[in-house]
Amino acid sequence: MSKPNKKRYKLEEVTAQVEEAVGGTNVEFETRAGDVLTFPHPLFTDDEWDEKVDAAETAHDKAVAILGEEQYEKYRAAGHKDAEINLLMIAVQQDMQDQIRKRPTRR
Repeated sequence: MSKPNKKRYKLEEVTAQVEEAVGGTNVEFETRAGDVLTFPHPLFTDDEWDEKVDAAETAHDKAVAILGEEQYEKYRAAGHKDAEINLLMIAVQQDMQDQIRKRPTRR
């Protein structure tokens, strides 16, 4: 069945546009110690990462799930609290929503 307005989205194009709008498939942030850490952008995560983060019950578990063990150790060594990851995720979400609103969904 065709659509009356003949619009058809191509998933690859939409994905590329969103990736460009949000700055890539990874989120980078800097710790107090100057380390640059990364984690997958919430729009581009895989099922395994999602399941680990969703299953996390405490702020500690969530921070480890988001960052992984090695990066988590650097994060904590820099003096950050587990709950600060939640603040970072909120900032990423707000930025993502702002950037997507600015971009057309079709080229």
